[in-house]
Amino acid sequence: MSVNIRYLSLALCAALTSTSVFSAGFQVSEQSASGLGRAFAGEAAIADNAAVISRNPAAMTKFNSMTVSVVGSVVIPDVDVIAHDAPNGIQTAKNVAPTAFVPASYFIQPLNERFSWGLALFSGYGVTTDYPADFYDGTSAGKTSLVAINLNPSIAYKVNNQLSLGVGLNAVYAKAELYRHYGQNALPFYPAIKPSDKTINMEGDTWSWGWNIGAFYQLDDNNRFGLAYRSKVDLDFKGDFTDYSGLVLGSANRGQTIKGKLPVILPATAEFSGFHRLNPKIAVHYSLFWTQWSSFKELRATNAQCNFNGQMPGICLLKDEDYSDAFRWAIGTTYTLNPNITLRAGFAFDEQGGKATLSIPDTDRYWYSAGVTYQHSPRLSIDIGLSYIYGKDSNFIETYHRFTASSVAYIGAAQVNYAF
Repeated sequence: MSVNIRYLSLALCAALTSTSVFSAGFQVSEQSASGLGRAFAGEAAIADNAAVISRNPAAMTKFNSMTVSVVGSVVIPDVDVIAHDAPNGIQTAKNVAPTAFVPASYFIQPLNERFSWGLALFSGYGVTTDYPADFYDGTSAGKTSLVAINLNPSIAYKVNNQLSLGVGLNAVYAKAELYRHYGQNALPFYPAIKPSDKTINMEGDTWSWGWNIGAFYQLDDNNRFGLAYRSKVDLDFKGDFTDYSGLVLGSANRGQTIKGKLPVILPATAEFSGFHRLNPKIAVHYSLFWTQWSSFKELRATNAQCNFNGQMPGICLLKDEDYSDAFRWAIGTTYTLNPNITLRAGFAFDEQGGKATLSIPDTDRYWYSAGVTYQHSPRLSIDIGLSYIYGKDSNFIETYHRFTASSVAYIGAAQVNYAF
């Protein structure tokens, strides 16, 4: 692949597929403070507040009155990328992922003894990464921003006192924005072209649809299980692409903005969870979460004006992806200190979803979490959750250059729950 094709493909890849560097691939897990405090162990089965809709719609039948939950999570990452083959021998891009705020809200309303419905609004995907303007591989780095919001109405039916079933519709809005720099490619032309000069800029958004189903089985008051599946979502991004270099559209069209199309698959997921109360004080819970990363095979952006000097007519981007299905394993415990205070903790292992690249420095991650619930009154409760996430160093080679990515993250979340 030539250098000019490489820098465009990696730039668009980063904008449209990089998300939270603290979940496998490009997922976002931070959807509740209570879940964060137990490393999201047991999420499809616990149903202790309305945020359960984001994992299992069938669990809505466990609520006897209208309930709302509002969540705010703050993600403080520390991600460094070392370039081992920079002109001076080594260059480090520090803190390439800025602090992010992730909100969510949930609503559940029982309709009668059998039916309940709910509405969830949360982010399933989102990130901003920002490399220094002088990073030597600027054509693969630069700045990337992506956000995806899921509006998820659901309905649940209580088959009997043990089994409930649920189904939901996912209306997903996604928006991406990026720009890239020349980086080392500017050195032969300096000072006419500086490393910090832009090569491309792209903005795009789209709406798409998916669905989810779930089952909730309560063996007795102390033991219950949850099983949930969320379908893949086919995103068809449409947006403005600007070629500042003239390498994609031709030198005569340098600086021109055109419309581009890029389909992206958000993979299907499934989760199995269990909850077991061992005695009035202590409970244990666990989850196995699967993501069908293997469905994410390539990125192909198109416009009839893109040609790369006749090398790829009509194709602005063609990049193969190397992803495999992955699991997230989580286990946690809950301790009821007294009627007003509940403590929790959890651990999770998040398997790497895809081969590490500059645009997506994926790796295995380890979650260490703790949290507390304060029951202010029979109707009002407040959740606090904290997590420390350690990511294994990723050593990878991209176009014959060596890189190492290291990452940790600190996540805090607060949540208010109210039952009417």
